[in-house]
Amino acid sequence: MSILSGAEQQQLSASVMGSIEEPAVVTAQRSPVSPRSDHISFLEGHNLYVWGGCQMYCVDLLGVEYSWKKVTDTVGGTPSPRVRHSCWVYKNRLIYFGGYGCKTVREVNNSKSFMVDETSRVTIGSDIFQFWGWNNEVHMFEPVTATWTEPQTQGQPPEPRSSHASTTLGHKGYICGGLEMQMIDIHCLDLVTWTWTQIEHQTTSFPWGRTLHTLTAISDDTLFLFGGLSTSGDVLSDGWEFNTKTRDWREKDHAHKDKPRLWHSADKGRDSDVVIFGGSQTYLFVMDSVAVLRSPSQNHCADVLVFQTQPYSLSRLCEDCIGKHIFSVQEQASWLPAKLQKTIGKRISYFRANAQNIDAGSLVHKGGP
Repeated sequence: MSILSGAEQQQLSASVMGSIEEPAVVTAQRSPVSPRSDHISFLEGHNLYVWGGCQMYCVDLLGVEYSWKKVTDTVGGTPSPRVRHSCWVYKNRLIYFGGYGCKTVREVNNSKSFMVDETSRVTIGSDIFQFWGWNNEVHMFEPVTATWTEPQTQGQPPEPRSSHASTTLGHKGYICGGLEMQMIDIHCLDLVTWTWTQIEHQTTSFPWGRTLHTLTAISDDTLFLFGGLSTSGDVLSDGWEFNTKTRDWREKDHAHKDKPRLWHSADKGRDSDVVIFGGSQTYLFVMDSVAVLRSPSQNHCADVLVFQTQPYSLSRLCEDCIGKHIFSVQEQASWLPAKLQKTIGKRISYFRANAQNIDAGSLVHKGGP
């Protein structure tokens, strides 16, 4: 779990109180939304939605000016502000889980899914105005109708948490980690029946508990976990595959053991590669007047790490070989069809940009997205 600084809490508090007076209209902005982190972004059609850290916005990616719109003209109960939550996308619906944020006293009294952070609360005089803490709530947003709902789930839900990892596989949403515990836990929510299931490990080898990591679906029955922050405060560089059918964890050997990472992004790329971008390699503990802020340092990473999760096809191997050795086959490459030349051009750009990370024997491990 993670704790917010006083400044972060004030920003979220201002968002909550300000939203009471705002009219229920969608207002366009040509300027970008306020800077933020710990948020969730997702693509639905040609609209990019951003939620968390402050309020909810979307941008039309087909528009000329990329104008942001604040999503305020919504139906249903808007969730309380939060950060370090997760999002599943299923059938054009955006389904959120967990996070760290604030609630009023009334909201806390009416909630069975909120764990109060005893070190952080907002008071007016001697009266408590807001509580801060973690939740295990599930909220769904439907962009077409701009409707918020809170599905009634069945089964035993996960403990309230934040800074966990999540991914969607078929009609199921998976989450893991986000707790200060030695062994990592993994839970599954059926997005059709809304039933929670805790998945028990079937092997003695499994990842250690962690936060700020990523989880990526790479096949019909396999999830890939990478990096994060251990419960002892170490930034991790291990990679694991989880089989959802056999419930087995298997540590994966890879070429990036020297590049620990947390608070990064992970996406499934071509040929089921996992593409890691950004994040941080170090972690800071900062004291302020309100709480202890656990935060990645400002030395953000800008490199791309690629994890191969299955054998490449012959065509992929040929494209990579040409892209890596273009100076030796430049004339022959010009004879290829235009469409294939375009693909080769992308491989050339990738290998040039990552030349410092490539040696004679690394092609298998660093094939690129």
